Amino acid sequence: MKRDLIVMADLRPAEVLRLLKDAKRLKAERGKRPRRDLRGKIVAMIFERPSTRTRVSFEVGIRELGGECVFLSSQEMQLSRGETVADTARTLSRYVHGIVARVSSHENLVELAKHSTVPVINALSPVEHPCQALADLLTILEKKGRLKGVKVAWIGDGNNVCRSLMVACGMVGAHISVATPKGYEPPDETVRRAEEFAERSGSAIEVLHDPRAAVFGADVVYTDVFVSMGQERERRRRMRDFRGFRVTRELMSAAKPDAIFMHCLPAHRGEEVDGDVMDGPQSVVFDQAENRLHAQKALLRFLMG
Repeated sequence: MKRDLIVMADLRPAEVLRLLKDAKRLKAERGKRPRRDLRGKIVAMIFERPSTRTRVSFEVGIRELGGECVFLSSQEMQLSRGETVADTARTLSRYVHGIVARVSSHENLVELAKHSTVPVINALSPVEHPCQALADLLTILEKKGRLKGVKVAWIGDGNNVCRSLMVACGMVGAHISVATPKGYEPPDETVRRAEEFAERSGSAIEVLHDPRAAVFGADVVYTDVFVSMGQERERRRRMRDFRGFRVTRELMSAAKPDAIFMHCLPAHRGEEVDGDVMDGPQSVVFDQAENRLHAQKALLRFLMG
């Protein structure tokens, strides 16, 4: 039976831990010998939004596993001329062995997975970004040596990255404190799902409006842009609403002395994070970016190998 990864909760906690273990091994073995996990397999990559890390890490990962990929922008497909998502899914399923999709509509992604007979991976939708969460967990595990009991502080918008990370933390026993301006909290449904996993793993999930309270005693401080793709018209309002949520050295001082700083990138220095934090000794953002490759290779092997 085919498996998809549309939201983080499509995985079981034991599967997440298995993926992280495999990702660590793939990272350690990279370049030592050719891999053939996806030999003879082709992955379609549908990208409706710009991408640097997601596109390159998936393309490189597919090739390093011995597979091939076909890149499809929305303008190059009949979707742009009115073909249904269902018909696109049925057609692509006859050609390829998996689909990686970065989409503007989460509903279209769900529809794609529903009608596809091959695995579909969410490479970012407005609702969640599970591939980023896997890389985030891998980075925390590398830097802290554990996940259970680690405290993560999320500062900023309760966006797609935040939602996947909340659920992921609940799965693996990591605590997470999310601090957002009022009106920007993650949806209640996401909080409930994260809490359900947290009850079983022994972690704590909290949503606050005070960045310093969230960061207090944290092992990890994480932020993202205040104005995401598609929100450009909201920029003036958002920058006003997020005043006081920038990650500064002063805010980092409320975390543990050995806390790490994370950001899914791209970053806007001087907006959601100061340059001396982004480029400072506590920052692990480029290790985090690299881990997209290794976590996604493990995911591709799991779903398609």
